[in-house]
Amino acid sequence: MSNQTKIAVLGGGSWATAIVKMLSENLETIGWYMRSVYAIEHIKRNKHNPSYLSSAELHPEQLDLSDDMNYIIENYDVLIFAIPSAFLNKELEKLNVSLENKVVFSAIKGIVPESGLIVGEHFHTTYNVPYESIGVISGPCHAEEVAMERLSYLTLACQDEEKAKELSKSIAGRYIKTKISDDIIGTEYAAMLKNIYAIAAGIAHGLGYGDNFQAVLMSNAIREMKRFIKKVHKMKRNINNSAYLGDLLVTGYSTFSRNRMFGNMIGKGYTVKSAMLEMSMVAEGYYATKSAYQINQNNGAKTPIINAVYNVLYDKKEAKDEFLKLTNRLD
Repeated sequence: MSNQTKIAVLGGGSWATAIVKMLSENLETIGWYMRSVYAIEHIKRNKHNPSYLSSAELHPEQLDLSDDMNYIIENYDVLIFAIPSAFLNKELEKLNVSLENKVVFSAIKGIVPESGLIVGEHFHTTYNVPYESIGVISGPCHAEEVAMERLSYLTLACQDEEKAKELSKSIAGRYIKTKISDDIIGTEYAAMLKNIYAIAAGIAHGLGYGDNFQAVLMSNAIREMKRFIKKVHKMKRNINNSAYLGDLLVTGYSTFSRNRMFGNMIGKGYTVKSAMLEMSMVAEGYYATKSAYQINQNNGAKTPIINAVYNVLYDKKEAKDEFLKLTNRLD
């Protein structure tokens, strides 16, 4: 990576829009793949995404917008994927160019359902992207707050420290602070797991549990996350860093959290299908819950919160009963 490195974002949602906004503070040109031709034309005319973060002003003269994924991948060196994990595999079916010589950063908070792998592993296994060319963008950073230019923090993880440093320079700015990490697998699993815990926080809120229980739930969640990640990838890491604990807290407590919102509806009695129809955005934690539960069947970490959420979402158990049991399993 160098000053000549060309960076593109793939995805049309709120997080993709936020990343484009961050990059536009530092780069002359940003590639941007969006599925919707309507959204592309709207941005060119009106300088904002019609469906997501419409308050964020965009600068069309900086944007190389295209609904052709292959064009963007062929013409850009660093690819930041911000497509919801549930739809990533379907989008990548359009691919007819190689990713092997590209640097791929995932800003996706979930597991690819079709492969059961975190996004980085999916790109390595399915598209032969070397691990040293795969990175993760994570941290306590809601797209809505980026749109409002509120101070936010991001962690960029990559085995190749220089690649993480270079991209961090392109993202950092007056309202974005960045740090780098070599824990690519741990930060990606943390980004996936925190959505499950945010659903748990939402269910608890919907059921009428108060702040005292929420605090206990989050305290147990970070320890559960530590146990889970240690089983899948043992290395020295500080689970209290913002990429782990910070991201967990903001996703569990924030009114911007779609996973908490989804959980809240479940706690209030919505079915999974009706809650999904009500929301205009994808709750990644729904899909992550099944994957995490299945992964842990082999690993055997103690995960009462993941188990409770799984029982509610997939085994159709009553949320009230499951969370009553959960209260006796937390400390």
